[in-house]
Amino acid sequence: MKEKEVVIDVHSVHAYDEDGSDSLDFSTDGMYRYENGSAHLWYWESEVTGLTGTRTSVEIGPESVIVDRIGTVTGRMEFKEGLKNFFPYETPYGLATMGMDTRRISAAFDEHGGKMELDYVLDLEHAAAIRNKLRLHVREN
Repeated sequence: MKEKEVVIDVHSVHAYDEDGSDSLDFSTDGMYRYENGSAHLWYWESEVTGLTGTRTSVEIGPESVIVDRIGTVTGRMEFKEGLKNFFPYETPYGLATMGMDTRRISAAFDEHGGKMELDYVLDLEHAAAIRNKLRLHVREN
């Protein structure tokens, strides 16, 4: 299937502890295709996310989600329910090891777009655990 232009709406909440959390909401233009039961999308990050110059690609399959970032920040994150994995995350400030424990994935996509929700805990160098909830909505222009 050919890629098509879409609008990607992102809502994320990051909970640092019982009292502190912050959220980020933004919309961006991107490209999308749906084939063989998997959704594929990509977009350029902006000042809103603090990752200007980074291309983010997302592959949403039946049982996993893979996020690849290449540019100012480089890393590959694989989300799979019940799986804790570790991955290198390269930033302008150096390389760090991130750990990710995926709690829940919910996704429904077709050739027109769809929605996804991720619930996961992220830690940096085995410390500073942050609970994250991410909602992604992909819709045609």
